[in-house]
Amino acid sequence: MQAPKIFVAGSGKALGRAIVRAFSGSGYASFAGVGAAEPDLRDQRAVDAFFEAEQPDWVVYAAGKAGGIGLNRRAPADLILDNLLCATHVLHAAHRFGARKLLYLASSCVYPKDAAQPIREDSLYASPLEPTNLAYAVSKLAGLELCRALRQQHGVDFNIAVPTNYFGPGDDFNPENSHVVGALMARLREAQAHGDTSLAIWGTGKARREFLYVNDVADAAVFLMAGHSWEGPLNIGSGTAVSIAELAQMLKDITGFGGELTYDTSKPDGMPVKVLDSARLSSLGWAPKVALAEGLRRTHDWFLQQH
Repeated sequence: MQAPKIFVAGSGKALGRAIVRAFSGSGYASFAGVGAAEPDLRDQRAVDAFFEAEQPDWVVYAAGKAGGIGLNRRAPADLILDNLLCATHVLHAAHRFGARKLLYLASSCVYPKDAAQPIREDSLYASPLEPTNLAYAVSKLAGLELCRALRQQHGVDFNIAVPTNYFGPGDDFNPENSHVVGALMARLREAQAHGDTSLAIWGTGKARREFLYVNDVADAAVFLMAGHSWEGPLNIGSGTAVSIAELAQMLKDITGFGGELTYDTSKPDGMPVKVLDSARLSSLGWAPKVALAEGLRRTHDWFLQQH
C-alpha cells in the first residue's frame, strides 16, 4: 500500500509538533497542513477546502484550546467553543473526504472526578465530571462521541485515545494560561530572577497527577496509527503519579530556586487524584521511554534556550 499522506491537526502546538517529529523519525515523509499551512480549524469552509485539495490518508487530531485551572475558570466559553468547532470540522471533513484512518486525542478531563484510581476506560460517564474544567471536558467528550459515532454508523477506522497530562518543549509557559508544569517552571524561574524568598502555589499540594513527556505521547500516537484499530477510548499514560508538592520540589531543584514553597489553600486542587490505567495499551507492546525527572530536565533546557 502507498505510504499515507498525514495531517496532524494542531501541528502548531507542542503535542502536534512532537507527533510530526515522531512520524518523520519513523520514516514517514508525506505530510499536509504542517504549521502555517494548517487551515483555520474553526472555519468549516477552510477545513473542507483543505481536505478536498490535500486528500490526507491519515489524520491525527491534537487540536483545540487547552489550559490549566486558571484558564478554565476565566474562559470556559472560549475553551468549549474552540474545541467544539475544531473537532466537528476536522472529523466531519475527514469522513466526507475519505481519510482511511483517524486518531482523536481526547483528554483525561473526560473522566469523572471521583473515578476509581487508576482510571480505566470503562469509567467514562460513571459519575459527574470535575467542575473546574467542566466546559473543556464536555467539548472533548463531544469530539470523542462524534468519532465513536462515525465509526459505528459508517464503519470508518476512526479511533480514540486519552493521553494523560503531558508536558515538554513547545508548551505554553504563560503562568495565567498553562498547565501545571509549564506554569510552575515559568513562575519558579521568574521568582529566582527577582530574588524572591518564597513562591505560593495553588491548592494544598496534595493532589496527585500523572505526567508524560510529550515525545512519549507522540510515540504512542505513531505506534497506534501504524498498526492498531480498536473500539472506544484507549488510555495513554505511565501509571505513575506524583503529588503537586513533589512536582514543585522537583522543579525547584531543576530551576535552582532557593526560596520557600508555600501553598494557597484558598485555590482549588481540581481532582484529588488522576492516574490513568494504561494496561490495554501496555498489552499491545507500548511503554513510555522518558522518566519524569528526565523529561522535566529536557523541558527546562528548552525553556532556557527560548526564554
